[in-house]
Amino acid sequence: MTKKASIFKVLGRYFKTHPLSVIGWVWVSIVPAVGSFILLSRYFLLEQIELNSPGIQLLVFAGISLVLGLALLPTTLTAIAVGFFWGWIGFPALVGGYILANMIGYGLGKLLNEDFMEILYSQQPKLEREIENRLTHPSSLIFFIRLSPVIPFALSNFVFASLKIPLRKVILFGIPGMLPRTFIAFATGLIANSFLGARESMNHPLQIVIVLALLIISMWGIYRTWTKAKS
Repeated sequence: MTKKASIFKVLGRYFKTHPLSVIGWVWVSIVPAVGSFILLSRYFLLEQIELNSPGIQLLVFAGISLVLGLALLPTTLTAIAVGFFWGWIGFPALVGGYILANMIGYGLGKLLNEDFMEILYSQQPKLEREIENRLTHPSSLIFFIRLSPVIPFALSNFVFASLKIPLRKVILFGIPGMLPRTFIAFATGLIANSFLGARESMNHPLQIVIVLALLIISMWGIYRTWTKAKS
């Protein structure tokens, strides 16, 4: 009987033959942090943008979509910036940009990892049954992954695409999960006296308590959803 390759060997072989996939996973894991550093050092450029016409609002919407969809910035810092520089007039562009960014990030993840699960399942048939059972009704899993403050938006898009969870469900159940932490960041920017001060206020004890609460709830939800699906 042929011995099945371990999951780590399968992953190793996959990434050796799919260099663009490696670049994609590294990109969504690292580039948002680099983008944060650049924004914090060049944030004054946003002060020159005024949402005083539908055309400018459309451009900001497109910019947010690309920035989040291409994993150039994390969603939290983007929401803070929108709240601080444009306030409520920029909130529709933030929400709309988030939805379009879902499509962009998911599309890139699907393009770069089209045959990821097929290769993995061919060597790990038991794993296929385990995952398929848990993804029969993925709504709760999507919601709690989006709710988590420690799972990056861009990285989760790649995960959803690789697992072939339908984009419609990712958007439908992901938006409610994303809104709480996005709105908290937006409101932080909205009431701040300075952009850097808004960023620093995310380390305020109250903010830390909120983040910890979201983390605990999301971890509980992911664990409960995963184990419930198994049973």
